[in-house]
Amino acid sequence: MEKLGLSPERPLVIVDVDEVLGLFMAGFGAFVAECGYELRFERFALFQNLYRPGAREPVDIAVGRELFNDFFAIGCGELEPAPGAVEALRRLKPHAEILILSNAPASAERLRGDWLKKHGLPHALILSSGPKGPITAALTAQSRGKSAFVDDLLPNLDSVAEHSPRTATFQHVADPRLRPLAPRSDKHPRIDDWRDLGEAIAAAIS
Repeated sequence: MEKLGLSPERPLVIVDVDEVLGLFMAGFGAFVAECGYELRFERFALFQNLYRPGAREPVDIAVGRELFNDFFAIGCGELEPAPGAVEALRRLKPHAEILILSNAPASAERLRGDWLKKHGLPHALILSSGPKGPITAALTAQSRGKSAFVDDLLPNLDSVAEHSPRTATFQHVADPRLRPLAPRSDKHPRIDDWRDLGEAIAAAIS
């Protein structure tokens, strides 16, 4: 934590980017449209929602992965922030250390860091892959304060609950078109309004 400029003496809030701080599906949809594809909102998934215009079947996974990697290499700096996210983190900042933990390719590091700076969001950033429980446990083990974790994906939330059980977990799905499709769990409060979410985080770490 100290290498990231974070104090171990304060509470730690760990926040995802895509569909939490940023409107990923909207940005990715615009990007793939420029590449001649379309993104539909049929499932809480990614590649299964990618189609060639007019097609009835999704594109091959390999095509989806190529578009995904290209987006993070050249397009992920164009995301719009999730409504209320910037303001909520600004209100939390005096009371906690905030770390951005994003599952994204290494090629996204510069663009993702620049995006955080552009929108006045916390600059402490870790890019990772896979379930987020182990890395969250390693981070919270260095902190002597309370901790909270926010993500849109239940597998990441469940992983954090398993590996760092004292960390308060919250689910947030930023895009209204995804919300009806996103699975829920009684184990993780689902709060899709950032003002309410910020208040819930503040209460959990106080």
